Amino acid sequence: MLPWGSELAGRLDRTVIVSDLLRDNPLGDPHERPLWVYLPPGYDDEPERRYPTVYQIQGYTGQLAMWRNRTPFRQPFPELVDAAMASGECPPAIVVYVDAWTSVGGSQYLDSPATGDYHSYLCDDVGAWVDARYRTRADRAARAIAGKSSGGYGAMVTAMLRPDVFGGFATHAGDALFEITMPPLIAHAARILRDRYSGSYDAYFADVRGRVFGTKDSDAQLMELYAYSAAYAAEPDGTVLLPFDDTGRLIPDVWRRWLAHDPVVMAGQEPYARALRTMRAIWIDAGNRDDYHLDLGAAAFRRAVSEAGVPDGNVYFELFDATHAAIEYRYPLALAWLVRGLADEAGA
Repeated sequence: MLPWGSELAGRLDRTVIVSDLLRDNPLGDPHERPLWVYLPPGYDDEPERRYPTVYQIQGYTGQLAMWRNRTPFRQPFPELVDAAMASGECPPAIVVYVDAWTSVGGSQYLDSPATGDYHSYLCDDVGAWVDARYRTRADRAARAIAGKSSGGYGAMVTAMLRPDVFGGFATHAGDALFEITMPPLIAHAARILRDRYSGSYDAYFADVRGRVFGTKDSDAQLMELYAYSAAYAAEPDGTVLLPFDDTGRLIPDVWRRWLAHDPVVMAGQEPYARALRTMRAIWIDAGNRDDYHLDLGAAAFRRAVSEAGVPDGNVYFELFDATHAAIEYRYPLALAWLVRGLADEAGA
């Protein structure tokens, strides 16, 4: 019972997936990952019925158990999903909660020689595993992906990279418009590296790995920027290239590699624009006071989606009154939008 928990009308299966794609990854992170699969009310009563599927991915530092985090006067997302489906506010669907944590905090859901093949793991390993075990409508027309922050970034780029897998997506304050949103993070990191670690990431890692993470206020900022660099600009041998020098000045060749992964830039290029045009359900939102200026990224991506030729009727866009935090109440709204869009596309 509330506030400690609520009994689900549907069912949440907690299981483990063994990923050959993550086996022997460069960071030595586990290739066995927890996976949660939510089944809507009535799933067990209608054995012939098949359902659309929405894959939920997390922001930077996210790992699966965090979906159960409970804050005062609010419910965690799995309970909000269940309530929306039990009430009929959201049509019935299977919701898959994916773990893509890495020991540098995240992968940006890209394949990288510095972190591992997390994009392929998501699209191929997880998708095939779920379709083989649950009554999904195993077609891109009935499959969507959604996330917040780095998860929102992952939703945007995964849909553009693999339109054969996903037919819709939702991004909540997803990383985008790098030319505006990333320089403040870079400037802050450059200053910390200079003042505390003689400009050396090696010195930072030697320090942080010998103590409890987070006991210095700089830990999260430096690790986050390193994780982004590992995702966007790693050499084939796994060497991670930073996009700035010791003064914080951008290194053009490396920075171009970052920009090539910016969803706003991608949306203006083929084949990514073509992929966007195949989407029948796109949700884009952010708080208008986002701490990382990702409301500007959301607006820029919305414009890029329109310029790519996606019909306005297939896109929901909103800047609502909020920061980057405590916006989980938006997720069921996007989920319902996606499921309805998938149902329309699939003729259900």
